[in-house]
Amino acid sequence: MVALLTSLRSTFYGLLASTGLYALFIGLLTIPVLQDQVIYLNRVTLTWFQDVNIPEQWGFLRNQVSPFFLKTPDGESLHAWHILPLGLYQQHQTALTDEPHGLASDIKERISFKLLRDDPSSLLVLYFHGAAGTLGSGWRPPSYRAMSAGAPYRIHTLAIDYRGFGASSGSPSEEGLLTDAITLAEWAMKEAGIPPSRIVIFAQSLGTAVSLSLIHHMATRPEPVLFSGVVLVAPFADVESLTATYRIAGTIPLLDPVARFPRLLCWLNTFIKTKWPSKSKLADFIRRCEDMDQGFSGYDITMIHAEDDYNIPWSHSEQLFWHAVNASMPRGITFEDLEEEKIASRVNNNAGGWAVERRTSRGVIREEIMKYGLHDRIMSYPVVSLAVMRAFHTLR
Repeated sequence: MVALLTSLRSTFYGLLASTGLYALFIGLLTIPVLQDQVIYLNRVTLTWFQDVNIPEQWGFLRNQVSPFFLKTPDGESLHAWHILPLGLYQQHQTALTDEPHGLASDIKERISFKLLRDDPSSLLVLYFHGAAGTLGSGWRPPSYRAMSAGAPYRIHTLAIDYRGFGASSGSPSEEGLLTDAITLAEWAMKEAGIPPSRIVIFAQSLGTAVSLSLIHHMATRPEPVLFSGVVLVAPFADVESLTATYRIAGTIPLLDPVARFPRLLCWLNTFIKTKWPSKSKLADFIRRCEDMDQGFSGYDITMIHAEDDYNIPWSHSEQLFWHAVNASMPRGITFEDLEEEKIASRVNNNAGGWAVERRTSRGVIREEIMKYGLHDRIMSYPVVSLAVMRAFHTLR
């Protein structure tokens, strides 16, 4: 009996301590600086013992990737990679391998840059990666190869590490990452001379929020700018929605215990300073595009998610798709009615998942849900290569 009481007492104290530690953790999350660390995880580089100025470490050919720095208007330095498509690289391999190796002091002097700038048929993907790591981490290098798979002589890729990530200077913030995205887009259009009609935005996870803020910003300019297309992999609706479902590193539920108490979760969300309101940005972008004159090119949005994504559930893509479609219709549509329409119209690919598409006179919105692919691995899959190729209207 004494042993049982001792065991129960130990269990009680253990639960009490665990509850106290979790409450302390939740309390710490109300501090903006710590919030940013949880959201961005920028100090978790995952490439601690690798030099991101030597891309050959990730299997690229000599000088297939040109590392360089971009300057932002507010004085930050962004580390970037320009990745050549394999077919184009093969055509110019001798000249490329004879060039200096490593970080480019002047990217405009590199052959790769000239191949991008001087070819009127060249296409460009602006790549925005997710939280944690650098542009050389995890499945990102294999996914760069997937970007150009549909046109290996034409599709270049530009990827950056946001401020505070990798070799880039500064600290991440919602406003700062948007500035970084604008800097990359402006550089592509003005310095590389690539018009928006030959640019596709690709983004994954956190990058989807950055990219949606970017396209919304560009569309709200006095002279709106629309890119050829946008491909979003594992997007999320907004940070407040994400807190109830997100698992750090795919394993640690952030606020899952709190999410069981909606009022408590709602109260805690009032402390969140970083919003990333993707569903609102996307909806407003769609409305603006629908109201634009016929002289503007149409919008092209594709959302891709895996059912086995344990970081961000694919229900977030369902929400984003509904907000986009709802914004495209004069009288809107309820989530339930749209779900019924999707069931009737979607293309069933069996073990490959399913896809649904909504078109208007001004654009197209697609949702592709794969059975498999997890959170990161899916970036290197053919479904992404096909989506990128489709987003370039000249490749259809």
